[in-house]
Amino acid sequence: MLYTPAKALIATAPRVLALANQKGGVGKTTTAINLGTALAAAGKRVLIVDLDPQGNASTGLGLQVADRPVTTYEVLIGQEKIEQAAIETAVPGLSVVPSTRELSGAEIELIDMERREYRLADALKGKAETWDFVLIDCPPSLNLLTLNALVAADAVLVPLQCEFYALEGLSHLLRTIERVKKALNPRLEIQGVVLTMYDQRNNLCDMVASDVRGHFGAKVYETVIPRNVRVSEAPSFGKPVLLYDWRCTGSQAYIHLASEMLRREQGVAA
Repeated sequence: MLYTPAKALIATAPRVLALANQKGGVGKTTTAINLGTALAAAGKRVLIVDLDPQGNASTGLGLQVADRPVTTYEVLIGQEKIEQAAIETAVPGLSVVPSTRELSGAEIELIDMERREYRLADALKGKAETWDFVLIDCPPSLNLLTLNALVAADAVLVPLQCEFYALEGLSHLLRTIERVKKALNPRLEIQGVVLTMYDQRNNLCDMVASDVRGHFGAKVYETVIPRNVRVSEAPSFGKPVLLYDWRCTGSQAYIHLASEMLRREQGVAA
C-alpha cells in the first residue's frame, strides 16, 4: 500500500513504522527517540510506542517509572485505549506510550487471546487525526511483541550497527518480515535501513556500509548516524540528544535523517 501525505488526512490510521532488529545495541531506541523528535520539530504529530519491557525509550524521554500510570501492557491486553496511555513529552508534538517490565508478562497473557497478533494494530485503528507518524520501538528479539509491531506497521525501519555481527542476524529479520507479509500483513515493506554507530576511522565500518548498500541499494539511507559521545550521554539526562545538544554531530545526523525520510515518503507517494 502506497502512502500519500494528502490521503493521510482521511486515512483510518497514521503512518506506522516499526524500528526492528533482533540484535540488541544497534540503536533502535536511540533512533526512535531522536527521529521522533526531529519529525516533531518538522511539524509532524508523532507517537512513540515503547514496546520493549526494558522501557528505555520511556526513560530516554524523561519518564520515571512512577510517571507511567498506563503503559503498552494495558493497551495490548485491552484494558486501556492507546490515546489514554499516550503521554506528552517535553518535545512539542511528540508523545510516548510508555513501557515497564510488566510488559514482559504480556506475551504469556496474549497467547490465549483472540487476535493476539493484531492487538496493537487494532489499538491504532482510526487514529489518523491524532498522529501523523507512529514509531514502534521493538524489543531486541523476534517474539510476540515484535510480531504485534510488524502486523501493525506499514513498514519496517531497520537500524543496523556498522559491525560484522550486525549483518549476521539481518537475513533472519528479513525472512521474518517476509513471513509476516505473506501470512498476516500484506502491506508490510522495508521502509529503509539506517546505518548507526558509524566510525569513519574504522575500515570495517566502511566495509559493512558498502556490503549493506550493495545488497539493499536505495533502501539504505544516505544519512549515517555516527558514534557520538553526546548521543550516548543524552539518555542519562532523560532527553533526546536534539534537546541535550542540538549542535553535536549526532543531533545533526538525526535532523538530516528525518529530512531524508520525509522526502522518501513523498517520493514513494509520487
